[in-house]
Amino acid sequence: MVSPEPIDYLAIGHLTVDLTPAGPTLGGSAAYAALTARALGLRPGIVTAWGNEIPLTPLDGIPIIAAEAPHSSTFENLYTDTGRVQYLRHAAPPIDFSLVPLAWRQARIIHLAPLAQELDPLLPLGFQPLLLGLTPQGWLRTWDADGRVRPCAWPQSERALSAAAATVLSIEDVGGDEETIEWMAQHSRLLAVTDGELGARLFLHADSRRFRPPQVEVADATGAGDIFAASFFIRLLQTRDPWEAARFATRVASVSVTRPGIRGIPTPSEVQACLIELLH
Repeated sequence: MVSPEPIDYLAIGHLTVDLTPAGPTLGGSAAYAALTARALGLRPGIVTAWGNEIPLTPLDGIPIIAAEAPHSSTFENLYTDTGRVQYLRHAAPPIDFSLVPLAWRQARIIHLAPLAQELDPLLPLGFQPLLLGLTPQGWLRTWDADGRVRPCAWPQSERALSAAAATVLSIEDVGGDEETIEWMAQHSRLLAVTDGELGARLFLHADSRRFRPPQVEVADATGAGDIFAASFFIRLLQTRDPWEAARFATRVASVSVTRPGIRGIPTPSEVQACLIELLH
């Protein structure tokens, strides 16, 4: 039984099984965000749907509320000469907000982190975070009968973007469409767009700035956007300075790509080093 103790950071979204050449591994924005929050000194919790195909060992110590699922959401990425092709091999059931314990509905940060259309993008009454953060990639994708994932329209985007304190997505989430990014920026209080080795852009009202990451040797960029998002949401709440939050998140995400997969989660000492670097 999961303890109903209050938490600081609630991540809601599917944990995933990621099929890789080395075998199935744990993935999902909720996993990367919760682990990052813990590295930054917060008490995280996860609400998800999970099929128990693989152990959740990397999440030991993090309380998890999981609806039973015949299969976890399972993704496979195939790399071709023209780029990455992603397949959804299984989709876990939708997540109902009624799963969230009452004590968790007051978490300082609530992060809606869908991967396969599993969440409503609008929080119901009774949820009162100090900061609501969105990573909307799961609302921006659909899949065909073979499971091939493609971008799609997001009908509730205007209401969801305006309700959130901050939104983070990657340039890939919108297929590189700058017009979509411009529209989303106009309807967001705060929008960050990650762009791989180019870093991130932050849009605030009529202002936008790019934040370049330090040069590092990239081992694996998996989860870097989720690590950026969690770091950004947390630092934004701590400082109320979106530009400083973006600088910090860019540095933390650059640490993560030097190690593969879930091992890229920053350590508390690496987080402290990023904070010190910002002061110089």
